[in-house]
Amino acid sequence: MTRVVVVGDLMTDTVARAAFPLAKGSDTPAAVTTHGGGSGANVAAWLAVEEVEVAFVGRRGSDIAGRNRDMEMMGYGVDARLVMDAERPTGTCVVMVTHKGDRTMLSDPGANGALLPEDVERCGDLFVQGTHLHLSGYSLINEGSRKAAITALDMARKAQMSVSVDGGSFSPLKRMGAEPFLEWTQGARLLIVNAKEAEVLTGRDTPDQAAKVLTAWYPQVVIKDGADGALWYTNGRPEPVTVAAEPVDKVVDGTGAGDAFVAGFLPPWLDGKQPADALTAGCRLAARAMRHLGARPTLDVVDNQI
Repeated sequence: MTRVVVVGDLMTDTVARAAFPLAKGSDTPAAVTTHGGGSGANVAAWLAVEEVEVAFVGRRGSDIAGRNRDMEMMGYGVDARLVMDAERPTGTCVVMVTHKGDRTMLSDPGANGALLPEDVERCGDLFVQGTHLHLSGYSLINEGSRKAAITALDMARKAQMSVSVDGGSFSPLKRMGAEPFLEWTQGARLLIVNAKEAEVLTGRDTPDQAAKVLTAWYPQVVIKDGADGALWYTNGRPEPVTVAAEPVDKVVDGTGAGDAFVAGFLPPWLDGKQPADALTAGCRLAARAMRHLGARPTLDVVDNQI
Protein backbone atom coordinates (compact mmCIF):
# COMPACT_ATOMS: atom_id res chain seq x y z
CA MET A 1 0.00 0.00 0.00
CA THR A 2 1.28 3.48 -0.90
CA ARG A 3 2.65 5.62 1.93
CA VAL A 4 0.87 8.95 2.36
CA VAL A 5 2.34 12.25 3.55
CA VAL A 6 -0.22 14.79 4.76
CA VAL A 7 0.75 18.44 5.04
CA GLY A 8 -1.79 20.58 6.82
CA ASP A 9 -3.45 21.94 9.92
CA LEU A 10 -3.59 20.65 13.48
CA MET A 11 -6.29 22.02 15.79
CA THR A 12 -8.02 21.56 19.11
CA ASP A 13 -11.79 21.40 18.55
CA THR A 14 -14.17 22.52 21.28
CA VAL A 15 -17.47 21.01 20.21
CA ALA A 16 -20.74 22.35 21.63
CA ARG A 17 -23.67 20.15 20.62
CA ALA A 18 -27.01 21.79 21.32
CA ALA A 19 -29.78 19.64 22.80
CA PHE A 20 -32.53 21.89 21.40
CA PRO A 21 -32.87 24.59 18.74
CA LEU A 22 -30.53 27.50 19.50
CA ALA A 23 -32.17 30.22 21.58
CA LYS A 24 -30.66 33.38 20.11
CA GLY A 25 -29.66 35.83 22.83
CA SER A 26 -30.35 33.27 25.58
CA ASP A 27 -29.13 29.90 26.85
CA THR A 28 -29.37 26.51 25.17
CA PRO A 29 -28.39 23.27 26.97
CA ALA A 30 -25.45 21.63 25.21
CA ALA A 31 -22.84 18.90 25.57
CA VAL A 32 -19.41 20.58 25.39
CA THR A 33 -16.39 18.39 24.71
CA THR A 34 -12.81 18.85 23.50
CA HIS A 35 -11.21 16.81 20.71
CA GLY A 36 -8.26 16.77 18.39
CA GLY A 37 -9.01 18.41 15.06
CA GLY A 38 -7.64 20.17 12.00
CA SER A 39 -8.51 18.94 8.52
CA GLY A 40 -5.02 17.70 7.65
CA ALA A 41 -4.51 15.99 11.01
CA ASN A 42 -7.96 14.41 10.77
CA VAL A 43 -7.16 12.89 7.37
CA ALA A 44 -3.88 11.50 8.75
CA ALA A 45 -5.62 9.99 11.80
CA TRP A 46 -8.32 8.29 9.72
CA LEU A 47 -5.70 6.99 7.28
CA ALA A 48 -3.82 5.43 10.18
CA VAL A 49 -7.01 3.70 11.34
CA GLU A 50 -7.33 2.35 7.80
CA GLU A 51 -3.87 0.81 8.33
CA VAL A 52 -2.13 3.15 5.89
CA GLU A 53 1.45 4.16 6.63
CA VAL A 54 1.06 7.89 7.07
CA ALA A 55 3.18 10.89 8.10
CA PHE A 56 1.83 14.29 9.07
CA VAL A 57 3.74 17.56 8.72
CA GLY A 58 2.42 20.52 10.68
CA ARG A 59 2.98 22.99 13.48
CA ARG A 60 1.75 23.18 17.08
CA GLY A 61 2.12 25.47 20.05
CA SER A 62 4.31 24.75 23.06
CA ASP A 63 1.15 24.64 25.21
CA ILE A 64 -0.55 21.67 26.88
CA ALA A 65 -3.04 21.44 24.00
CA GLY A 66 -0.18 21.07 21.53
CA ARG A 67 1.44 18.34 23.61
CA ASN A 68 -1.87 16.50 23.85
CA ARG A 69 -2.49 16.74 20.10
CA ASP A 70 1.05 15.48 19.44
CA MET A 71 0.52 12.48 21.72
CA GLU A 72 -2.84 11.74 20.09
CA MET A 73 -1.30 11.63 16.64
CA MET A 74 1.32 9.18 17.86
CA GLY A 75 -1.47 7.17 19.51
CA TYR A 76 -3.10 6.71 16.12
CA GLY A 77 0.20 5.47 14.72
CA VAL A 78 0.91 8.58 12.65
CA ASP A 79 4.53 9.60 12.02
CA ALA A 80 3.92 13.12 13.38
CA ARG A 81 6.50 15.68 12.22
CA LEU A 82 5.24 18.62 14.29
CA VAL A 83 7.31 21.77 14.72
CA MET A 84 6.78 23.40 18.13
CA ASP A 85 6.05 27.13 17.98
CA ALA A 86 7.24 29.02 21.07
CA GLU A 87 5.20 32.14 20.29
CA ARG A 88 1.82 30.96 18.96
CA PRO A 89 -0.73 28.66 20.60
CA THR A 90 -1.97 25.47 19.04
CA GLY A 91 -4.80 26.21 16.61
CA THR A 92 -8.30 26.19 18.07
CA CYS A 93 -11.72 25.74 16.52
CA VAL A 94 -15.07 26.26 18.23
CA VAL A 95 -17.58 23.93 16.58
CA MET A 96 -21.25 24.68 17.19
CA VAL A 97 -23.44 21.70 16.34
CA THR A 98 -27.22 22.11 16.18
CA HIS A 99 -29.65 19.54 17.55
CA LYS A 100 -29.99 18.29 13.94
CA GLY A 101 -26.23 17.79 13.49
CA ASP A 102 -25.53 20.86 11.34
CA ARG A 103 -22.32 22.66 12.26
CA THR A 104 -20.76 26.11 12.19
CA MET A 105 -17.10 26.69 12.98
CA LEU A 106 -15.12 29.61 14.43
CA SER A 107 -11.42 29.05 13.79
CA ASP A 108 -8.19 30.52 15.16
CA PRO A 109 -5.31 28.95 13.18
CA GLY A 110 -2.70 29.76 15.83
CA ALA A 111 0.58 28.00 15.07
CA ASN A 112 -0.81 26.63 11.80
CA GLY A 113 -0.53 30.13 10.37
CA ALA A 114 3.24 30.07 10.85
CA LEU A 115 4.06 26.82 9.05
CA LEU A 116 7.25 27.67 7.17
CA PRO A 117 8.86 26.30 4.00
CA GLU A 118 11.82 25.13 6.10
CA ASP A 119 9.42 23.11 8.29
CA VAL A 120 8.51 21.14 5.19
CA GLU A 121 12.04 21.04 3.78
CA ARG A 122 13.42 19.44 6.94
CA CYS A 123 11.04 16.53 6.23
CA GLY A 124 12.68 15.90 2.85
CA ASP A 125 13.09 12.19 3.62
CA LEU A 126 9.30 11.85 3.26
CA PHE A 127 9.21 13.28 -0.26
CA VAL A 128 10.30 10.34 -2.38
CA GLN A 129 8.98 8.70 -5.51
CA GLY A 130 6.27 6.14 -4.79
CA THR A 131 4.85 8.15 -1.89
CA HIS A 132 1.66 10.20 -2.15
CA LEU A 133 1.21 13.78 -0.92
CA HIS A 134 -2.16 14.98 0.33
CA LEU A 135 -2.28 18.73 0.93
CA SER A 136 -4.97 20.30 3.11
CA GLY A 137 -6.56 23.25 1.33
CA TYR A 138 -6.50 25.21 4.59
CA SER A 139 -2.72 25.47 4.29
CA LEU A 140 -3.11 27.28 0.97
CA ILE A 141 -6.02 29.44 2.11
CA ASN A 142 -4.11 30.65 5.18
CA GLU A 143 -1.66 33.30 3.98
CA GLY A 144 0.82 32.50 6.75
CA SER A 145 1.24 28.85 5.71
CA ARG A 146 0.82 29.35 1.96
CA LYS A 147 4.53 29.37 1.08
CA ALA A 148 5.01 26.14 3.03
CA ALA A 149 2.10 24.52 1.19
CA ILE A 150 3.49 25.58 -2.19
CA THR A 151 6.91 24.27 -1.12
CA ALA A 152 5.33 20.88 -0.35
CA LEU A 153 3.73 20.81 -3.79
CA ASP A 154 7.03 21.71 -5.46
CA MET A 155 8.93 19.04 -3.52
CA ALA A 156 6.32 16.42 -4.43
CA ARG A 157 6.50 17.30 -8.12
CA LYS A 158 10.30 17.12 -8.13
CA ALA A 159 10.12 13.71 -6.45
CA GLN A 160 7.52 12.58 -9.02
CA MET A 161 4.99 11.85 -6.27
CA SER A 162 1.28 11.69 -6.89
CA VAL A 163 -0.58 14.61 -5.31
CA SER A 164 -4.10 15.21 -4.06
CA VAL A 165 -5.50 18.48 -2.73
CA ASP A 166 -8.74 19.30 -0.94
CA GLY A 167 -10.63 22.57 -1.00
CA GLY A 168 -10.46 23.43 2.70
CA SER A 169 -13.71 25.31 3.29
CA PHE A 170 -15.97 27.19 0.90
CA SER A 171 -16.25 30.51 2.76
CA PRO A 172 -12.49 31.27 3.14
CA LEU A 173 -11.93 29.79 -0.32
CA LYS A 174 -14.43 32.29 -1.71
CA ARG A 175 -12.71 35.17 0.09
CA MET A 176 -9.35 34.14 -1.37
CA GLY A 177 -10.70 33.59 -4.88
CA ALA A 178 -10.77 30.64 -7.24
CA GLU A 179 -8.04 31.74 -9.63
CA PRO A 180 -5.12 31.71 -7.15
CA PHE A 181 -6.15 28.32 -5.76
CA LEU A 182 -6.35 26.79 -9.24
CA GLU A 183 -2.99 28.27 -10.18
CA TRP A 184 -1.16 27.11 -7.05
CA THR A 185 -2.47 23.55 -7.29
CA GLN A 186 -1.64 23.01 -10.96
CA GLY A 187 -0.09 19.57 -11.34
CA ALA A 188 -2.12 17.86 -8.65
CA ARG A 189 -3.46 14.55 -9.92
CA LEU A 190 -6.63 14.65 -7.82
CA LEU A 191 -8.85 17.41 -6.43
CA ILE A 192 -11.33 16.56 -3.67
CA VAL A 193 -13.93 19.21 -2.83
CA ASN A 194 -17.48 19.42 -1.59
CA ALA A 195 -20.31 20.79 -3.69
CA LYS A 196 -20.07 24.33 -2.27
CA GLU A 197 -16.31 24.47 -2.81
CA ALA A 198 -16.78 23.19 -6.36
CA GLU A 199 -19.27 25.99 -7.00
CA VAL A 200 -16.83 28.58 -5.66
CA LEU A 201 -14.09 27.29 -7.98
CA THR A 202 -16.24 27.05 -11.11
CA GLY A 203 -19.39 29.13 -10.73
CA ARG A 204 -21.42 26.00 -11.62
CA ASP A 205 -24.23 25.14 -9.22
CA THR A 206 -24.44 21.39 -9.90
CA PRO A 207 -21.67 18.90 -9.03
CA ASP A 208 -21.81 17.25 -12.48
CA GLN A 209 -21.21 20.52 -14.29
CA ALA A 210 -18.57 21.67 -11.81
CA ALA A 211 -16.64 18.40 -12.12
CA LYS A 212 -16.48 18.68 -15.90
CA VAL A 213 -15.13 22.25 -15.62
CA LEU A 214 -12.55 21.29 -13.00
CA THR A 215 -11.02 18.58 -15.20
CA ALA A 216 -9.54 21.45 -17.23
CA TRP A 217 -7.13 21.83 -14.28
CA TYR A 218 -7.03 18.37 -12.67
CA PRO A 219 -6.90 14.92 -14.30
CA GLN A 220 -9.36 13.56 -11.74
CA VAL A 221 -11.98 15.28 -9.60
CA VAL A 222 -14.05 14.03 -6.66
CA ILE A 223 -16.99 16.05 -5.37
CA LYS A 224 -18.62 15.24 -2.02
CA ASP A 225 -22.32 16.10 -1.89
CA GLY A 226 -23.41 15.28 1.64
CA ALA A 227 -26.52 13.13 1.84
CA ASP A 228 -26.46 12.75 -1.96
CA GLY A 229 -23.17 10.84 -1.84
CA ALA A 230 -20.17 11.61 -4.02
CA LEU A 231 -18.95 11.54 -7.61
CA TRP A 232 -15.70 11.02 -9.49
CA TYR A 233 -14.97 12.36 -12.94
CA THR A 234 -12.15 12.40 -15.47
CA ASN A 235 -11.97 13.69 -19.03
CA GLY A 236 -13.06 11.25 -21.70
CA ARG A 237 -15.97 9.80 -19.75
CA PRO A 238 -19.50 10.66 -20.87
CA GLU A 239 -20.77 10.94 -17.28
CA PRO A 240 -19.33 10.98 -13.74
CA VAL A 241 -19.23 7.87 -11.56
CA THR A 242 -21.61 8.41 -8.65
CA VAL A 243 -22.14 6.57 -5.37
CA ALA A 244 -24.90 7.12 -2.83
CA ALA A 245 -24.12 8.12 0.74
CA GLU A 246 -24.21 5.42 3.37
CA PRO A 247 -27.36 5.90 5.48
CA VAL A 248 -26.85 7.27 9.00
CA ASP A 249 -29.81 6.81 11.36
CA LYS A 250 -28.75 9.69 13.59
CA VAL A 251 -26.05 12.24 12.81
CA VAL A 252 -24.27 12.94 16.09
CA ASP A 253 -21.64 15.31 14.69
CA GLY A 254 -20.72 15.99 11.07
CA THR A 255 -17.35 17.51 12.01
CA GLY A 256 -14.56 15.75 10.15
CA ALA A 257 -16.85 13.63 7.97
CA GLY A 258 -15.33 15.16 4.83
CA ASP A 259 -11.83 14.42 6.12
CA ALA A 260 -12.83 10.83 6.88
CA PHE A 261 -14.17 10.56 3.32
CA VAL A 262 -10.77 11.60 1.96
CA ALA A 263 -9.05 8.98 4.12
CA GLY A 264 -11.48 6.31 2.98
CA PHE A 265 -11.19 7.23 -0.69
CA LEU A 266 -7.40 7.54 -1.03
CA PRO A 267 -6.20 3.97 -0.20
CA PRO A 268 -8.31 2.12 -2.81
CA TRP A 269 -7.73 4.93 -5.33
CA LEU A 270 -3.97 4.72 -4.82
CA ASP A 271 -4.17 0.93 -5.17
CA GLY A 272 -5.81 1.32 -8.60
CA LYS A 273 -9.27 0.13 -7.56
CA GLN A 274 -12.35 1.20 -9.50
CA PRO A 275 -13.57 4.75 -8.74
CA ALA A 276 -16.90 3.40 -7.48
CA ASP A 277 -15.07 1.23 -4.94
CA ALA A 278 -13.01 4.20 -3.73
CA LEU A 279 -16.11 6.41 -3.47
CA THR A 280 -17.94 3.71 -1.52
CA ALA A 281 -15.01 3.40 0.90
CA GLY A 282 -15.02 7.17 1.36
CA CYS A 283 -18.75 7.29 2.06
CA ARG A 284 -18.42 4.41 4.53
CA LEU A 285 -15.77 6.18 6.60
CA ALA A 286 -17.65 9.50 6.43
CA ALA A 287 -20.75 7.79 7.83
CA ARG A 288 -18.67 6.31 10.64
CA ALA A 289 -17.36 9.78 11.51
CA MET A 290 -20.88 11.20 11.75
CA ARG A 291 -21.94 8.64 14.34
CA HIS A 292 -19.82 10.07 17.17
CA LEU A 293 -18.68 13.41 18.60
CA GLY A 294 -15.43 14.79 17.26
CA ALA A 295 -13.66 14.82 13.94
CA ARG A 296 -11.40 11.81 14.45
CA PRO A 297 -11.76 8.15 15.38
CA THR A 298 -11.91 7.64 19.13
CA LEU A 299 -8.61 6.45 20.55
CA ASP A 300 -10.23 3.51 22.34
CA VAL A 301 -11.33 2.22 18.91
CA VAL A 302 -7.76 2.64 17.70
CA ASP A 303 -6.42 0.77 20.74
CA ASN A 304 -8.80 -2.11 20.01
CA GLN A 305 -7.49 -2.37 16.46
CA ILE A 306 -3.80 -2.45 17.39
